[in-house]
Amino acid sequence: MINYIENEFETIAQNFQQLKNLAPTIQQAANMCIEAFKNGNKVMFCGNGGSASDSQHLAAELVCKYRKERAALNAIALVTNTSVLTAAANDLAFDYIFERQVEALGREGDVLFALTTSGKSINVIRAVERAKELGLKTIAMTGATGGSVKYKADITIQTPSEITNNIQEMHIAIGHLICDIIEKEMFK
Repeated sequence: MINYIENEFETIAQNFQQLKNLAPTIQQAANMCIEAFKNGNKVMFCGNGGSASDSQHLAAELVCKYRKERAALNAIALVTNTSVLTAAANDLAFDYIFERQVEALGREGDVLFALTTSGKSINVIRAVERAKELGLKTIAMTGATGGSVKYKADITIQTPSEITNNIQEMHIAIGHLICDIIEKEMFK
């Protein structure tokens, strides 16, 4: 079992080393969010399962603080309103749980940050499509293949793995880095 643990950490380390190649795309995503905030817009997050947790986590970092004391930033996790989620899933279909909220809350110039390890989550894809129709900017964070969401989003950050837990580990690290860049640029 010791060898297994060591090999797992080696895989994680290799994945994180490869993230350096995504630096320009990560900077682009951070800049998109910074522009939205500077223009009085918001950033919305969505995702399923672990990506839902990451959505909440990253929205909280922006609303409260990441590393420095500063003014709150307008960020929302579309995974937290259980009444809306369950009503949309029950009355419409699970595929609409995020799209419906984008329609209600999204405004031109806002950013939708869509997390999906496979890139194939229909409810996330529908949210990205609706966001684009409404004039929102879109960022997708996915695994190595990018799924079909990579063809829909303005920016896609494709992490170098197809293993769900490894993808999620990289997503939260990238999300933290984006929060850090936003704070550094907006609150100098």
